[in-house]
Amino acid sequence: MDETEILRRLELLRVEHRDLDAAIAALASGNAPDQLQIARLKKRKLRLRDEIASLEDRLIPDIIA
Repeated sequence: MDETEILRRLELLRVEHRDLDAAIAALASGNAPDQLQIARLKKRKLRLRDEIASLEDRLIPDIIA
């Protein structure tokens, strides 16, 4: 995966991460929030964060000091 593909994938993941924030907030603000669904969305959000961090690490070159 070259740098352009990584940047494109990062942007898609960040958008999905923000969308999950909105979905979690909407579910939590309801009268009877579905805790199981909220937990699933939060878990998905954590996986996205980990994938984002991994891709960002691939963009930063290793520097031996």
